[in-house]
Amino acid sequence: MSDTKLQSRAQRVLWTAVAVQFLGGLLYIWSVVGKALIKSGWTSKQASIPYTTATVFFVIAMVIMGRLQDAKGPRFCCTLAGCFTGFGLILSGLVHSPFLLTLTFGVLVGAGSGSINVSTTPPALKWFPASKKGMITGTVVAGIALASILYAPLVTYLISAFGVSKALIFMGVSLLILIVGFAQFLANPPAGYKPEEGANLSAAKAVDHSHDADWKDMLKSADFYKLWFMFGTSASAGLMVIGHAANIAKIQVGWEKGFLLLIFLAVFNAAGRFLGGTLSDKIGRINLMRIIFGLSALNMLCFSHYLSIPLLAVGVALAGLCYGASFSAFPAVTADKYGMKNFGANYGVIFTAYGVGGIVGPMTAAAVVDATKSYNQAYFISCALLVVALVIAFTFKSEKSAKVLDPAKA
Repeated sequence: MSDTKLQSRAQRVLWTAVAVQFLGGLLYIWSVVGKALIKSGWTSKQASIPYTTATVFFVIAMVIMGRLQDAKGPRFCCTLAGCFTGFGLILSGLVHSPFLLTLTFGVLVGAGSGSINVSTTPPALKWFPASKKGMITGTVVAGIALASILYAPLVTYLISAFGVSKALIFMGVSLLILIVGFAQFLANPPAGYKPEEGANLSAAKAVDHSHDADWKDMLKSADFYKLWFMFGTSASAGLMVIGHAANIAKIQVGWEKGFLLLIFLAVFNAAGRFLGGTLSDKIGRINLMRIIFGLSALNMLCFSHYLSIPLLAVGVALAGLCYGASFSAFPAVTADKYGMKNFGANYGVIFTAYGVGGIVGPMTAAAVVDATKSYNQAYFISCALLVVALVIAFTFKSEKSAKVLDPAKA
């Protein structure tokens, strides 16, 4: 195959991955669906269980499907993801009990979303050189961050016009067709393919792919546990703000329209993913993480002083920017340190930190505000954890001499 055709195919895989990630941002619709279910008579607890279950199965699918993606390829894995997502939504529109909706939306749609996440980034990375790894990762994962901008108004309209059940069925049929269709354009590069390096070789020179570690090797390394803790801490801080933004606005500045901050946050979340990935190619992944943790810690330390709508908007923007940037840094550093051969499985294991952070951050904030009627202590707890993550980030060696880990030398 000619270089021109290979480059064209690389671009096609990249933008297909972005499109599938965008379509896969289904978990963002639950705030709208849950609100409608509560209005129809469900309790808040009943309406929250399917979403909580979905976040758990999102992470479980990342681990399982990551290994499957490495073995069977992205097309097969993404096709399964489309089936899980589409049929999960269709079945969700046909059932009416909290238990059954937990199975259809929580298990199937949650697994579908996680499978999409792990079947799109690996093939895109394999088509491009190491010097662009951060930019490619950031571009792909920006898709899911933008999903809420479309899904929130679309699902709100569908529910108001047709009701919850028909809205879910419509979304299910549409996404089944679109995701499965797009999946057919995902592919790994041919054997022996070596992407040509660009002018920026700083990140590429920091990586030696002579050793590709599998997940068992990865678990033997100290770096894995450092990365896992840092990812969990970063996710915890970001999700605390995301999960409580509207209530923070109400309690802290007396603003009843704090839900509008979520759209603002989504834009900066997406921007952080792309800009963070691009910046990491120039300054290194670990250096980017140091910036993320330092800025996030400072933001959390100041959050209790954001007592006006403009100041709160700045705080939310910074939280979204740092949260998004972490989603480009951690996949890229996983590929740098442990190689591309087993990237799907390896990143799936590291991504379990996100699942823990997704529980710790929002739950800590909820417990603090219930006890004190204020989020101030939650901000300080988050700040302290981020400072610990920042200290850990400085324990990594200079990226100029960093290499893919050989567990025997760890």
